[in-house]
Amino acid sequence: MNWKEEYKTFLWIGGFFLFAYFMPIQSAEFKEAITSAFELTKWYAQEHVILCLIPAFFIAGVIAVFVSQSAVIKYFGAGTKKWISYAVASVSGTVLAVCSCTILPLFSGIYKRGAGLGPAVAFLYSGPAINILAIILTARILGPELGIARVVGAVIFSIIIGLVMHFIYRKEEQEKAAHQMAMLDEESRPLWQTAYHFFVLVAILVFINWGKPDTDSGILFFLFDQKWLITSVFGGLFVGSLLFILKLNRWMVGAGSLLVIITAILWSSQPLIPFILAIISLSIILFLSKGEAEEWLNESWGFAKQILPLLAVGVLTAGFLLGSQSGGKGIIPNEWISNLVGGNSFSSNFFASIVAAFMYFATLTEVPILQGLIQAGMGKGPALALLLAGPALSLPNMLVIRGVMGTQKTMVYIGLVVVMGTASGWIYGNLF
Repeated sequence: MNWKEEYKTFLWIGGFFLFAYFMPIQSAEFKEAITSAFELTKWYAQEHVILCLIPAFFIAGVIAVFVSQSAVIKYFGAGTKKWISYAVASVSGTVLAVCSCTILPLFSGIYKRGAGLGPAVAFLYSGPAINILAIILTARILGPELGIARVVGAVIFSIIIGLVMHFIYRKEEQEKAAHQMAMLDEESRPLWQTAYHFFVLVAILVFINWGKPDTDSGILFFLFDQKWLITSVFGGLFVGSLLFILKLNRWMVGAGSLLVIITAILWSSQPLIPFILAIISLSIILFLSKGEAEEWLNESWGFAKQILPLLAVGVLTAGFLLGSQSGGKGIIPNEWISNLVGGNSFSSNFFASIVAAFMYFATLTEVPILQGLIQAGMGKGPALALLLAGPALSLPNMLVIRGVMGTQKTMVYIGLVVVMGTASGWIYGNLF
């Protein structure tokens, strides 16, 4: 037996044994941390898996099957002009109102399809960081100054991080670009058809997750109040895409659609029920179909198998260490965090970036959390550092990125986010 190859397994087994042996199960703090871990996991399952991740898996499947490699390489490829690829990637968050975990299937899809490392990483960062709803909420609750700093910093971050990643791995990217030029494929169908199918799914993802604004009037509240009606309209457009673009069996699509409509009428006060039924119906239709439809389901399931177990482990760990969204405490006392992010020192900005990188922030939740920290004495600099590092990273997110890019690239990406968050927070805190 080659022990040099077995040491990792030994360390995992040894570490788990030591944890189990010395586990302080009688400690009240430990028991609360365990409860917080499961509270956060339950909340995540209820609020994010059905409405965020499952639609994202289907969208990632669309990228993997229906979006030609030529199209991905044209806009995100390693050899694409940088002003095109980074411009597209850096503003994607204004369209995709998603959190750091929901962006993962989409990132995996374009990276698998041939996107260059730099543009793919810029897309990965910008998706949750440049969420237009979160930026508006930041400006309204925490002030326009911090809102503007957040959007400017996020756009610059995504471009710089992508460019640095590309520069570090430039030799690998050059080889990738040369290989891509020799393997470009042709469009399997008109581009407008694929674009229509893709953006209808993205619109459904956006509107079912439309968060409630801090006011009961205006266009944002109207969109929130009517989000399920708007979603149903896009659902009808999606059915049209299944029939006339993918050309699936009309009887199966019609029967599934009728069942969803009847369920929506009977359970109008519980829109989640017909939505779940729509997901089940789509899965059955794709399972019974052949060709690209069957491939779509297979790719979507492949992303789910890859990502969901890692997210489950990450969310449990994040809850245990840092607490749940309902206020449950983790094993790390909240007072430690509050005390370490006061003022605008370099250390407080660095600590805010580190904590934000490991915490899990659902879409829009970072603003009220930050509001409470500011009231407890958090400085302006660490506040911006948290806003720039937090939504784009989390412990669950890191585990999945490692599975896609590998350990080294993931560590470089995390380091860049933390370093830039620290620097931006320190500069902002000293200027304002």
